[in-house]
Formats: sequence, C-alpha cells, structure tokens
Amino acid sequence: MHRVVALVRPVQSTFELGCAVEVFGTERPGVPQHYAFETCTETPGPVPTTAGYAMSVTQGLSALDSADTVIIPGWLPVEEPLSDGVRHALLKAHARGARLVTICSGVFALARTGLLDGRSATTHWARAEQLRREFPRVTVEPDRLYVDHGDVATSAGAGAGFDLCLRLVRRDHGAAYAALLARHMVLPPPREDGRAPRIPPAPPVDALDDLLKWADERLGTPLSVDDLAAYLGVSPRTLARRFADRLGTSPGDWLLSRRVAAARTLLEETDLPVEAIAARVGLGSAVNLRRRFRARTGTTPGAYRRAFRVP
Repeated sequence: MHRVVALVRPVQSTFELGCAVEVFGTERPGVPQHYAFETCTETPGPVPTTAGYAMSVTQGLSALDSADTVIIPGWLPVEEPLSDGVRHALLKAHARGARLVTICSGVFALARTGLLDGRSATTHWARAEQLRREFPRVTVEPDRLYVDHGDVATSAGAGAGFDLCLRLVRRDHGAAYAALLARHMVLPPPREDGRAPRIPPAPPVDALDDLLKWADERLGTPLSVDDLAAYLGVSPRTLARRFADRLGTSPGDWLLSRRVAAARTLLEETDLPVEAIAARVGLGSAVNLRRRFRARTGTTPGAYRRAFRVP
C-alpha cells in the first residue's frame, strides 16, 4: 500500500488538503484502494484551519520517515520560513526516495529546501512573481497546471491540485484507474499536458461588465437576448461574439445559468413555493423551472431543497 502523508500547519487551507484527501484518502465502493492517507504536523495537537475550526493531528514529523509521497497542501503565509525540523524531515524523506508534492502555495515551503533550485515549478498565478523574486534559481512557469519531475512536483492554484494528484495516480496505477477516480469525484478526465492559459491578474472592465450587472438585477423580468443586445446597442450576433470571447458561452446560456443559480439560492434560503421562485427568477412557471433546473443540476427543485435547505 502506497503511503501518502500530508504535512499540515497552522493555519491550514481546507481546500488544498481536501484535494489530497479526496484523491488519496477517500474509500469508494467499487474502487480499489491503493493508497493509505495520513496527516502530520510539526507540533501534534489542534491545528487551526482557514475554515475557522481546528483539526486534531496526532502525528509528528516522524510520520514522514516511512512516507512514499509527502504532500504540502498549501503554506500560509507564504513568507513563513521552514523550521529546522521541517526542513530536515523533508530533505530526509526526499533523500530516501519519497516524492515531495505541493499544492498551490506549498511550493514556497519546498523551494526553501533547495530541492527546486535549477528546476521548473508552478504556483498560483497571483504568487508567481513573488516566487520568482524570492527564489531566482527556480524557473517559474505560471502557465502550467502542474510541473512533475518525478521526485518533486508542484501545482498551480488550489483546483489544479486535483490535476496533479490525478496525474500521480495515473503514473502509479494507470490511466484507467485515474479516470475511474475522476468519474467518482464527478471531475473531467485528468488533463495530461499540465498546460492551461494563464489567468490575467485583473480582467478588463468594459461595457459587458455593466450589462452582466444590469441583467443580474433583472432576472425576474422577461429578459431576452435581444434585450441584452439592445442594452449594449449592438446586434445579437455581435453580442454572441463578445460573450464567446469573454465568457466562453452564449448570452442565452449565460442568462439561463444565472436564473438557475438564483433559483438554487431561493430554494436553499427561503420557503417560497416553486411557482413563486419560477416567477421571481424569470422562468415563468413551475413546469419550466423544473425542466430547466433538472437539465442543469441533475435533480428536481424539491429534492435540491430537501438536501440543501439552510435551517
């Protein structure tokens, strides 16, 4: 059994840790379990998290002595130095053949060991320049979802942690097993080249932003694509091109998505009947809402409310 150990620290990001837990530490019916997952920390005991609760971690750094894979699921604040104990434990694990894997900001901890010197790595695009500035011997590739050197691997923003973890699964146990895990997690098939377009730090502000805000405030009215085009003073064809270029979708599909999202919120937070919710989000009737809702979410408004109703 391949032993995966996540090194956590206060304040631990729950999402980055969750990526590793979902891929390596969650048992699923009908899916062979090839990994044993554990967590450790420098000082065992309660470890605060970004979600506001503390988790109890009973194992110390000695857990890394027999790990096959060590995961650093984020490192916040990124300026936090490594203690001598953590640095020694990571270097010792690497020296005996364990692979060291980072998710998002965890790369800052790995870079402080020196193991990334002369190699390429990636991180969240918003921290790429800081990583490059603080570690000039590391080649930073912000347009990569992950960079895998075999013995060390890094991933970009938190969501890319899934891509990297599934990449490691694919390398360990083949593409079919990785695809099976992805299917159980309702994720797209693992992206194999590790490349993704770089996300700009600040999207451009233009008239389309005003349109989106204007439409969001009027979901309860019978808005049409022609109405959206008229607001911008462009033809429906030009509007469709702008939506495709900027949002990767059509105006009609965007409008429907926003209406279904608004319906979900009302189902969770109110006791309004389905008919009233349909009218409030601009879908006209309960029949239309049920049809559109099921097509988008795979369930009915009633079942969704029972599952996610906020007390």
